[in-house]
Amino acid sequence: MRAVIQRVYDASVTVDGEVVGSIERGLLVYLGVGEGDTEEQLKWICEKIPKIRCFRDEHGKMNLDLKQVDGQILLVSQFTLLANLRKGNRPSYDRAADPKIAEALYDKAFSLFEEQGVPVSGGVFGSHMHVRYTNDGPVTFTLDA
Repeated sequence: MRAVIQRVYDASVTVDGEVVGSIERGLLVYLGVGEGDTEEQLKWICEKIPKIRCFRDEHGKMNLDLKQVDGQILLVSQFTLLANLRKGNRPSYDRAADPKIAEALYDKAFSLFEEQGVPVSGGVFGSHMHVRYTNDGPVTFTLDA
């Protein structure tokens, strides 16, 4: 399981011309679910992300977490995070989870964030999405479980 996390001023995701999710200040999280990934790994990632101290405090240091800045999460599924680019020029997605399994874990992530009191919005699993955001920094992290 892999997450790419970006600190943003704002972010939105559009499907078929309709905004289906948007946030103000917070974290844009792309989530890729791999073959064999578990709910336990998802729980670890979903507990870790809101605690990442990547927001600036009054001294300009990255010292505050998502809750301390009243931030939100925009969660977007992205199986391409599991692509293997080592051989040839066409990405291989052999390591990505079966879509039914990946969708169930993606859906579970929403409830795991909400259980922690984190406002979360998202895209539509398996859809072609347009993601717009204003990266703050830029600040981008990867997190593997």
